[in-house]
Amino acid sequence: MKKPVVALVGSPNVGKSTIFNRLVGKKISIIEDTPGVTRDRIYGTVKFQDYQFHLIDTGGIDGGKEDFNDDIKVQAMLAIDEADIILFVVDGAHGLTSNDLIVRDMLLKAHKDVIVVINKIDSKASREHEYDFYELGFNNYMRVSGEQNEGIYDLLEMITSEFPKFPDEIVEDNVVRFSIIGRPNVGKSSLVNALVGDERVIVSNQAGTTRDAIDTEFTYHDQKCIVIDTAGMRKKGKVYESIERYSLLRSLKAIDRSDVCVIVINAEEGIIEHDKHIAGYAIEAGKAVVLVVNKWDLIEDKDEAMKKWKQDIEAHFQFMRYAKVVFLSAKTTKRIHTLMPEVIRAYENSKKEVKTSVINDIINDAYHLNLPPSYKNKRLKIYFTSQAGTNPPTFNIQVNSKGLVHFSYERYLENKIREAIDFTGTPIVLQFKNKGEEKL
Repeated sequence: MKKPVVALVGSPNVGKSTIFNRLVGKKISIIEDTPGVTRDRIYGTVKFQDYQFHLIDTGGIDGGKEDFNDDIKVQAMLAIDEADIILFVVDGAHGLTSNDLIVRDMLLKAHKDVIVVINKIDSKASREHEYDFYELGFNNYMRVSGEQNEGIYDLLEMITSEFPKFPDEIVEDNVVRFSIIGRPNVGKSSLVNALVGDERVIVSNQAGTTRDAIDTEFTYHDQKCIVIDTAGMRKKGKVYESIERYSLLRSLKAIDRSDVCVIVINAEEGIIEHDKHIAGYAIEAGKAVVLVVNKWDLIEDKDEAMKKWKQDIEAHFQFMRYAKVVFLSAKTTKRIHTLMPEVIRAYENSKKEVKTSVINDIINDAYHLNLPPSYKNKRLKIYFTSQAGTNPPTFNIQVNSKGLVHFSYERYLENKIREAIDFTGTPIVLQFKNKGEEKL
């Protein structure tokens, strides 16, 4: 099921990022101090009651400057183009500005549903300016204070009022769904063609030729599979195609529907920050992953290059060391046979269930082998461990005080689990619960 898309748009310094953080909340899938993960967020997934939607944050649009930033304007237009609902954020403390009218004109041309979000209502000045914003001519208005967390619940109710409820579980049908994600022009569509042996998608050297996500069914050794090719930019032109970060939204849509994410990197260009952005979102979504270094046919000294690549991947993707790396050429189909076994392996590991006695033995042995350090004369104690779910494998660990769990010790326990059980290709989640806490 596809999640709706909501975009935050407005002038600079109106509080869009604060509202973004309030709506998205704190993401705990990747710990903040994890090396190699850039925290500059422009996307998030919002979960509210039975609803979920993607949220896009955009740069402030300032049309009053002579050196008006075209890239910022284009980014906002791309976000508007993708969105089902626009949150037009205005500054209640300063009142209506000429720049708000410029943004208004952009939104009217887009013919999208708009909610005018009057921010900073905690300011006394906002009472004087509130009704000025009705001059903008939209139907829906909401007063909030992102800083004070006022009105956010009501805003979420308004946003989701016509959204479909998002199901908690996907019906199991024994079909492996995997998406091909990555930056524009890394060879995603060529890889799909190489896997299915058919020109089912458009292949071009021009970035952004794939318009919508394309699902292709095929069978691999009696296993039914669906490969999802990530859509590229809809708009043509160098300006649109140069803003690679906004292609991430298409990847998010494909990630939603996947069991496994195949992250494609261009062997010619090496690893860049955007590659890590895309991988990070796949991990945050709890998806199994396989890393593909494509265009391997263009590399001359392959043995030496492979050693260097493995070192670089280990350095840049420290948050997913469990992922297998496959080197191949989609164009020539060399080494293409090495990909599907890793996709299947990651899929099966993400669904793996561990007996309660086995996981308890692993955790207890790890605990006694390396006792956690004490803090203020208190030491973490582990009482009981059980598996709470799959996709990804999730384990509840009952302790005396979860506040005593240091992130380094959590990583230690995860490593011990991985040493004992093959979880190659899939993240695993450890949830620490105080003894007696409900919903263990």
